[in-house]
Amino acid sequence: MPAEVVSPEEMLRRLIAFDTTSSLSNLALIDYVREYLEGHGIASHLTFDDDGRKANLLATIGPAVEGGYVLSGHTDVVPVEGQPWTSDPFALAERDGRLYGRGTCDMKGFIAIALAMVPEFKAKATKRPIHLALTYDEEVGCYGVRRLLPQLKELLPRPQLVIVGEPTEMKVANAHKGVHSFVTTVTGKDAHSSQPQIACSAIEYAAEIVRFIYGMAKEMRDNADPACLFVPPYTTFNIGTITGGTAGNIIPRQCRFGWNFRGLPTDDPAAIKARFDDFVANEILPRMRREYADAKVETTEINVLPALAPQQDSPAEEMAKSLSGNNGTVVVSFGTEAGHFQRAGLPTVVCGPGSILEAHQPDEFISRAQMQAGEAFQRRLADRAAA
Repeated sequence: MPAEVVSPEEMLRRLIAFDTTSSLSNLALIDYVREYLEGHGIASHLTFDDDGRKANLLATIGPAVEGGYVLSGHTDVVPVEGQPWTSDPFALAERDGRLYGRGTCDMKGFIAIALAMVPEFKAKATKRPIHLALTYDEEVGCYGVRRLLPQLKELLPRPQLVIVGEPTEMKVANAHKGVHSFVTTVTGKDAHSSQPQIACSAIEYAAEIVRFIYGMAKEMRDNADPACLFVPPYTTFNIGTITGGTAGNIIPRQCRFGWNFRGLPTDDPAAIKARFDDFVANEILPRMRREYADAKVETTEINVLPALAPQQDSPAEEMAKSLSGNNGTVVVSFGTEAGHFQRAGLPTVVCGPGSILEAHQPDEFISRAQMQAGEAFQRRLADRAAA
C-alpha cells in the first residue's frame, strides 16, 4: 500500500467498517493498519492469541531511543446484537456534528487520530519516538495487553510514558478502579426434595455466601469517604451470574455464581478476598460437612484488572495536562488497560476523545468537536517529540 494521507474522520470511517466485536477476529483491521504503516516506511510487530485469530500491533515512529511516548488503544468493540441502532453500526454515519458507529468513541476515534497523524509524527518525531500500541480483547478482560507488555519491554527502548486513549472527553484521568472477577462453585449432596435430612443443598449455602458478599458491599457503602472522587466513592460488588439445581423436586447438588468487585486504588484486593475465604472456611464449610463430608466450595479467580493509582510527579500526568490544556485531573470508575501498563512500571494516564456515556450504547457516537480536540492533543505531542 503506497503512503496515504487521510483525515482522522476518513480513517475512522475505515476502522469502523471492520467488525471487531470481541468474539470475532481483529486480523483484518490489524492487516490494514500494518499495510498502511508499511506505506509510510514504518515496521510493525504483532503478537497473537493462542488461536492466531487476534493480534496486537506495536509500531515505532522515530528514533530507537529511550524516553518515547506510547499511544495505546484497543481494537475490539462490544456487540451490537439486540440494540436498536438507527443506522448501520459498521458504517460511519454523520448527523448534526456527530459521527455514529460501533467503536467511534470506544475507542477507534483515538486510534483513527493517531493513524491519520502518522505522516506528521514521522516528520516531527526526530528526538523522541512515538509508539503505537493496538491491542485485542480489552472488552472481555484485557487479555491482549498482557501479551503486548513483554513485547514492548523486549523490542522498545524504555518509553517515558503511556497515554491510553479511552474516552474521557480529553480530561486527564490519573486513577481508576481495579476489577477482580471470580467464579465460585458450591457442591453439596442431592436428594429427593422430601428428604432434606440426607442432603446438603448447594443453593442454600451459595445463598449465604452471596448474602455475605452483599454484606461487604453494604459495609463499603456505609463507610464511604465523602471526599473520595470516585462515583460511587467506594468499592463495589456484583453477583453477575448464578446457576444451580436440576429440578424443583431435587435438592440441588451444585450451584455456581460469578462475582466481582471493583476496588478503589487505596483498597487492598487481597484483604477483601481473604475476608471472603475466611467466611467460607470458618462459617460455611464446617456446617456443610456436618451434613455431607465431601461438600466443597471452590473459588477460581478468572480475571484481574489492576487499578490505576495516582503517582506523584508522574511524567505521563504532567505531559497530558500540558497537551490538553487542563491543569486538573479526574478519576474514572470504568477499568482500562492503564493499570496493566502502570503495574509494568510505566507512568500512565487515561486521556482520549469522546464520552464514556456513549460507549456500549446503541447509536454510539463521537462528536466532531471531540475528534478535533483529540487531534490537537496529538499534534502537540508530535511537537514534543521534536523538541
